[in-house]
Amino acid sequence: MRLHIYADGACWGNPGPAAIGAVIKDDGQKKLVEISEYLGRGTNNQAEYKAVIAALKSALKFNVDEVVLYLDSELVIRQLSGEYKVKNALLHPLYMELAALLKKFKSLSINQVGHLGNEEAHALAKAALKSRARAED
Repeated sequence: MRLHIYADGACWGNPGPAAIGAVIKDDGQKKLVEISEYLGRGTNNQAEYKAVIAALKSALKFNVDEVVLYLDSELVIRQLSGEYKVKNALLHPLYMELAALLKKFKSLSINQVGHLGNEEAHALAKAALKSRARAED
């Protein structure tokens, strides 16, 4: 079985309140998992990394070998491919955690999608931000 993971981070301000959203689907595009979680204060890039990390941790429960990631963060994609170095001290531990998680899968592909290709994950991240904002009002 192969899993398709759509992940996104969102932030109000940068840094500011941050949240993650992710959707895990099977090959038939059946939704298996939804993640919508408020993180607290952070940057958009931290949220992007944390969204992928949370989704991959959830994917491990399915005991699959193959994962396809759909991300809209050019930074995360290019850092994972080695095209960009991870210079930010706050992102480096997240990069290391993500790199270790990726090694747990035999086959991995990463697709860069625009915001339109990642609408569900983006909506889940925004929903976590909005629910937290309402709770703090």
